[in-house]
Amino acid sequence: MRIVTHTCSNTEIVAALGAAESIVGVDDHSDYPPDVVQTKARIGADLDINIEKIEALQPDLVITSMTVPGHERCVEKIKAAGLAHLVTQPTCLHDVIEDIRRIGEAIGHQAQAKILAETLQERFERAPPPQTSVPIIVEWWPKPVIVPGQKSWVNEMLRLVGAHNPFDSYPSESVEITGQQAVEANAAAVIMSWCGVAEDKYRPHVVKRRSDWADTPALKNGHIYPISEAWLGRPGPRLIEGIDRLAQVVQAVRQSAG
Repeated sequence: MRIVTHTCSNTEIVAALGAAESIVGVDDHSDYPPDVVQTKARIGADLDINIEKIEALQPDLVITSMTVPGHERCVEKIKAAGLAHLVTQPTCLHDVIEDIRRIGEAIGHQAQAKILAETLQERFERAPPPQTSVPIIVEWWPKPVIVPGQKSWVNEMLRLVGAHNPFDSYPSESVEITGQQAVEANAAAVIMSWCGVAEDKYRPHVVKRRSDWADTPALKNGHIYPISEAWLGRPGPRLIEGIDRLAQVVQAVRQSAG
């Protein structure tokens, strides 16, 4: 089977299911697993795929996504080309599990998908710590500040470690917030998870110098942490590691509070 994967998460899911050898093309942003993606043809940027390059690869299946604004244009190109495709559009952890099962079924790796789905489900169903929930702001982008809204699996990830997103009631995938809103949220920590930026390029001073954020506990106490969007923003197998990293932040906040 010849598979083209569009979006990092879909590439990572197919590889985790043991079907890396079937991948013939990936989008330009797919970077994991590195030993897999470096050998594959590139089909263009995540939000600007080259449909001619995809067609030239003669795929049996294109696995695409609708996880961020702009992906719909890519899906339209794939449909217009008449290519066999599967679309993922997760907004919660249950959706991630179901997408893994769907992909496994579509590529003939049902057994591997069942094992991976059960592993994720076991982690996702653990009870959160009994302590009072910690308000944490996760930044998808620093200027303007974009954070997850109601339709994001990050909300569940935070709850699993005893935290919460102060903006999880906004009925959208993401929302732009002001400094006043950050102060009113009483955020205990800020997590930089800037999409499309390598973690070693995250700069805490970008957050620290926001004068309108100065009264947040996060800035007062220096609780500003980098966690790559690879662990939080990609709806795939590595969300488990993202949960563990979030737990470390919550632990640091609790320890500093005495």
